[in-house]
Amino acid sequence: MDKTTRTFILALILITSFVNPFMGSAVNLALPQMGRDLNLNALQMSWVAMSFLLASAVMMVPLGKWADIKGRKHIFIIGTALFGIFSWVCALSTTRYVLMTARVIQGIGGAMIFATNIAILTDIYPSQERGRMIGMNITAVYLGLSLAPVISGFMIKQWGWQSIFYFSAVSTMGVSILTFTLVNGEWKDEGAGRFDVKGSLLYIISLSVLMYGFAHLPERVAAAMAIAGALGMAWFVRVELDNKNPVFDIRLLTSNRRFAFSNLAALINYAMTFAITFMLSLYLQYVKGLNPREAGLILVMQPGVMALVAWFSGRLSDRYDSRWLSSAGMALITLGLAFLIPLGKESSLVYIAIILAFIGLGFGLFSSPNTNAVMSSVPRNLLGTASATVGTMRLTGQMISMGIATFLIHLFVGKGVINAHHLSEYIAAQKTAFSLFVILGILGVWASLERGDRRVI
Repeated sequence: MDKTTRTFILALILITSFVNPFMGSAVNLALPQMGRDLNLNALQMSWVAMSFLLASAVMMVPLGKWADIKGRKHIFIIGTALFGIFSWVCALSTTRYVLMTARVIQGIGGAMIFATNIAILTDIYPSQERGRMIGMNITAVYLGLSLAPVISGFMIKQWGWQSIFYFSAVSTMGVSILTFTLVNGEWKDEGAGRFDVKGSLLYIISLSVLMYGFAHLPERVAAAMAIAGALGMAWFVRVELDNKNPVFDIRLLTSNRRFAFSNLAALINYAMTFAITFMLSLYLQYVKGLNPREAGLILVMQPGVMALVAWFSGRLSDRYDSRWLSSAGMALITLGLAFLIPLGKESSLVYIAIILAFIGLGFGLFSSPNTNAVMSSVPRNLLGTASATVGTMRLTGQMISMGIATFLIHLFVGKGVINAHHLSEYIAAQKTAFSLFVILGILGVWASLERGDRRVI
């Protein structure tokens, strides 16, 4: 493949890597306005974000395997089309039921994109350039996160929350059309075998029940669902160990130490960080009285610093062991979270911005090297599976993070709409959440260090 074609494919992938996190951050900022327009309470607002994450998380691994078999470009095209079409449906939604349904299908499209973009980059670039390309991809992610608060804050204020979905629709549908018409060839594993339908269904159902139950704790039915989902996942592991063509090769987690602990570190990292933006968005708008644009200017600090650091750390991971780079990043994030615990009604906005920048430094140092470690630990015929696993760890971690945040808001604030009478209770929920995230961070540093020495395939 010539350099021009590779650069064109890279550009298309970077657009999707920008738009997806842009949407996630923009939706968090739009939640108060969406809540007023669609009459959503605090729990329902959280599910505007979580419905997308749940759908993406449970579909990621099966779609990654499907991409290995049928072709990564094929799945990428379908994913971008679905994401764009149902972004349009989200914008046109007039009830929470239509919005939630559209977010679920949009999440499935997102899973197709997440499961293929890094795998395609790893396929078309040699190993000595892998870290740099992954770093560029993650930089695009963080640019999406960093620009979203500013751009979407302006868009929401001027044109309403629907405008962020229109932006997403035009961008991703454009990528789908360009990929279909201008990109030749395909990337797939010719010896991948048959698709594991039984394992896929068991995985999707079990993980869905587990995550949905976890997100609705402490209700009794939710607890029963969480237990049932966990048992289903245990059954899935048993089934896959006996399958010659598993949807996910469990042996990768038992025989490949670098793959296993790098993914565990990613899971913990997102579990301790994703809800930061969600909780601080509510804190800045409800407790500090800022509008979406003003809140966005504060929240931009974290992803802004991430974008500056991620590309550089990706290049470093081509030369130095990601074990030490990622572990240092995780440690910085944990320290930054500890400094967020004391936030209250009188906390300085400058203090919050500085701490978010510090967390962004750690996140940027962690992500590119850790992703490079995962993608470099498997052979080419498993790139789709590895990319999907990275995405699954990210989305599952995000679901866990949002589940913790939602559970604590439910516990401290209740199911009612957040208002001036609940601010002290909300602050207590936030302090508890950040304290739990610090504990997770300590476990994350351990997991990152346990991955072992560098090994590139």
